[in-house]
Amino acid sequence: MNSLKEHYEQKAGALSSGEQQMLALGRALMLKPKLLLVDEPSVGLSPNFVELVFEKLKEINKDGTSILLVEQNAAMALETAHRAYVFSVGEIVMEDTCSNLLEKEEVQRTFLGG
Repeated sequence: MNSLKEHYEQKAGALSSGEQQMLALGRALMLKPKLLLVDEPSVGLSPNFVELVFEKLKEINKDGTSILLVEQNAAMALETAHRAYVFSVGEIVMEDTCSNLLEKEEVQRTFLGG
């Protein structure tokens, strides 16, 4: 996977979707936020970039930044987050720690194809 350093002279619009997502995260982190709001970071990305973005989100959180993540890729979100809220038609229908939600049959069947 390419490093953004290799594209230093390139315009952001010429980067791949994954590289643009990493650039957006980097720009947001320059402000040293206490809370980072991330909306659908996996949309339009290759599986390799999805994994990379979620690895970076885990690192960012480990370094002390709280993250509010909105993500339709339930499996990646539940593997990454500490706590999850499941919405249906604009209402919270489930909330718990991710490990507890992963054990629920309804979550397995509805969101993880199990």
